[in-house]
Amino acid sequence: MGEWIGIGRRARRCYGFDEIALVPGDQTVNPAEVDTSFQINGKRFKVPILAAAMDGVVDVKFAVEMSKLGGIAVLNLDGVQTRYENPDLVLEKIAKATPHEATQLIQSVYTTPIKEKLVAKRIREIKAKKGTAVVSCIPGNAEKYIKIAQSAGVDIFIVQSTVTSTKHIAKAYKSLDLEAFCKNAKVPVILGNCVTYEMTLSLLETGAAGLLIGVGPGAACTTRGVLGIGVPQVTATVDAAAARDFFFKKRGKYIPIITDGGMNRGGDICKAFASGADAVMIGSSFARAKEAPGRGYHWGMATSHMNLPRGTRIYVGTTGSLKEILFGPARVDDGSQNLIGALQTSLGSLGATNIKEMHDVEIIIAPSIQTEGKIFQVGQRVGMGK
Repeated sequence: MGEWIGIGRRARRCYGFDEIALVPGDQTVNPAEVDTSFQINGKRFKVPILAAAMDGVVDVKFAVEMSKLGGIAVLNLDGVQTRYENPDLVLEKIAKATPHEATQLIQSVYTTPIKEKLVAKRIREIKAKKGTAVVSCIPGNAEKYIKIAQSAGVDIFIVQSTVTSTKHIAKAYKSLDLEAFCKNAKVPVILGNCVTYEMTLSLLETGAAGLLIGVGPGAACTTRGVLGIGVPQVTATVDAAAARDFFFKKRGKYIPIITDGGMNRGGDICKAFASGADAVMIGSSFARAKEAPGRGYHWGMATSHMNLPRGTRIYVGTTGSLKEILFGPARVDDGSQNLIGALQTSLGSLGATNIKEMHDVEIIIAPSIQTEGKIFQVGQRVGMGK
């Protein structure tokens, strides 16, 4: 499998969202009658789109609003919300910084120590307003923060790093035992991120309630440019879904996979589900919401690195409310609003009644799918030509 790229070395061809298309089947379904919900650890959510744990996307207010709309927004426990009593002052400063100042400012902002009392406070603020409290942190902080989070009433805990493996070799510090962590946790644990069949299978064996799939595809992430690593999201999702299905046949447990990053339009999200995702996680589309704390800016990654930053600040603008982004009516022509409406219509057009049925639709390799017949859109920079 793979093509020769030189003497004695083959490389596998992998695919991203812009290179494939979905093919209608032999039936269609009324979009109003399809089921777009997903389950994690037995709890059902109406919206299968998670808001990423990034400081320009999710704060307490955003998490509460997302909960009211039937979805999940993940609060970053390693971010400004737990470092500053008044994070709005910091967020305002980041939004006003020039492009030249932004990276250095973000680096300095994240050197302020995390305050453990704020970890509990933010979770309690979400719960006090009847929101679903879902939080994320790096593996190095997980054992400490999960105790605080559980005491505060957290609903789901995510352990997330650029690349997560079950065999982390380190002499300078003790690595996190993921299997023991999941076993001892009193709440569902989601692990991420990974992109291969083998690692997906290995992480599923830990007892995780869900997995995040994707390395470096985010709009504000520069991991692929800085480190040169990553797998295009269609291939990563297909491979992870194959591991999930094998694990289900082997163990009888269906563990959802969540494609994380690389999607900024309804069509991308639909292709992620067709590739095998049970849910998706996005950041930049939600950063454009009026409720987002980034004030029209979005920056990566979820945790900033002082010496080797793997994210940048980008301007995405503010285009509408969170409700409009999820359910419409769309006020822009680029597919970044009414994401649930797009998913429902895609499901109906493909003849699928729910997300699991969407996993079986035909996918074709179609490199011209974004440009065929779109010369006027490209020339006028509207719609698909933006």
